Amino acid sequence: MGLTSNTVLVLAIASAVALFVGTVWLWPRLARRGWRAVSGRVGLLFATQLALFAALGLGANQSFGFYASWADLFGQEDEQGVVIDHTANRGSGGPLQVTDVRRVKETGSGRPQRGGQIQKVDIVGRTTHIATSAFVYLPPEYFQPQYRTRTFPAAVVLTGYPGTAQALVDKLHYPSTALELAKDGRMQPMILVMLRPTVAPPRDTECVDIPNGPQTESFFAKDLPDAVLAHYRVGKKPGSWGVIGDSTGGYCALKLAMHHAEVYAAGAGLSPYYKAPIDPTTGDLFQGNEELRNRADLWWYLKHEPAPDTSLLVSSSKVGESNYKDTLEFIERVKATDRTRISSIILESGGHNFNTWRREIPATLQWISGRLSDR
Repeated sequence: MGLTSNTVLVLAIASAVALFVGTVWLWPRLARRGWRAVSGRVGLLFATQLALFAALGLGANQSFGFYASWADLFGQEDEQGVVIDHTANRGSGGPLQVTDVRRVKETGSGRPQRGGQIQKVDIVGRTTHIATSAFVYLPPEYFQPQYRTRTFPAAVVLTGYPGTAQALVDKLHYPSTALELAKDGRMQPMILVMLRPTVAPPRDTECVDIPNGPQTESFFAKDLPDAVLAHYRVGKKPGSWGVIGDSTGGYCALKLAMHHAEVYAAGAGLSPYYKAPIDPTTGDLFQGNEELRNRADLWWYLKHEPAPDTSLLVSSSKVGESNYKDTLEFIERVKATDRTRISSIILESGGHNFNTWRREIPATLQWISGRLSDR
């Protein structure tokens, strides 16, 4: 029986209820002194608490989809995602300051020419005045003399909500994965700009230009690329920039690539959704502006706006992700357009969690690397 099976949940609840009733029924018999009675009381209390926690955990997992299987729960699910290109036959100094520097791998070489470098930076948007911190991964080639005049492609990498930029480095291992893939010749050297989409915490702005509020979409479409271009050797043409994200960041990545194809040549959404939610964390994102609400709905955008000249990647899993059916439908709708290209990673199982995204990130980095140029 699978982790997300209703049968498992019912059995866990039934076990918790049975142990509770049994504890109440047997407690008088175990009220005597002696090691056997004491051991019996301890055992019943421990078993009841364990059953209650198991039932609560299974119920929460059913509701939120953290883990898709027992192997996923115990970290044993390690099958890598594979990109399927659904449109293969259709052609193909100022605002940024570095505040800290670290190695990509603490056990690796301290020389950036061999192991690359991660820089912590503070960014202030010139037009939106949004201020946020980020981590920038620079590949070893960036520091090597023979590449001193070369520019590099860049990918903006976004967390989910609320998320932390640190998790992209320490939990999802974007820099070390990019380093190893480039060493193996499976992707070109790239700059990664890693941050969270929550640039006005604690509010979840969903990468929307909120009327009379944070202009989040403009920050990612204009201010962030301008700040990075002013400080690093990044290609200036649209084909040099991509964007990746998971969950909320995945929705943002798809939207930014679709709305701003002149900036982002490719957008990859890992476990994305396709319409901005309205809930207590977001507040009123649109202030009654129907045009803004429609643009934030990727379903509406595909139907009513000209197809953008960009490449998209979406991911889901057959068991464990709530967006599976929506993702299949999104793929079909994009395939029906005449300019937008679509690829996917569909796992057999995998919940909405770091372990699942770690399985998809290598293929995602290879995919986006193949769609960006360094000029």
